[in-house]
Amino acid sequence: MKKIIRGICYFLYHFIAKHLPESHSPFSFFSGKFRTLLTRGIINKCGKSVDIEKGAKFSPNIIIGNYSGLGINSLVQSGVIIGDYVMMGPNVSIYTKNHKCDLDKPMIFQGFDEEKEVIIGNDVWIGANVIILPGVKIGDGTIIGAGSVVTKDVEKYSVVAGNPAKVIKRRK
Repeated sequence: MKKIIRGICYFLYHFIAKHLPESHSPFSFFSGKFRTLLTRGIINKCGKSVDIEKGAKFSPNIIIGNYSGLGINSLVQSGVIIGDYVMMGPNVSIYTKNHKCDLDKPMIFQGFDEEKEVIIGNDVWIGANVIILPGVKIGDGTIIGAGSVVTKDVEKYSVVAGNPAKVIKRRK
């Protein structure tokens, strides 16, 4: 029965809810709440007061904490844990696997490396167009500047920006 409900929620999300207006649009008509309701039926664990924005694409194998959200047109691969109170700007991409790139055959035929979990702590702000690469852990209270590419772990209460993202200051 659970597989059937998950399938129905997946279908309704991807063919209807994902395309509804943004949550804060004057014409939203509860579209954000509808997306969140369907997301609860799709993903492994979904906290309370979660906000799923228009165009968000995600794997069923993710966890989203309380008062957190997925930004407009975000992409979240399998194996991501998002803590509580996480804000995410538009066009954020969180990857947990990458293509293999051995020399023994063309890359197109090599498939993917093993999945590497991404963990995002509590009270994190991820700016627009951020890319987070496989295996990264982002500490509590971190701010990631718009357009950054996060290639390695970020200590808690850091402000990072750039490509690759570097610490530009510490929050006090």
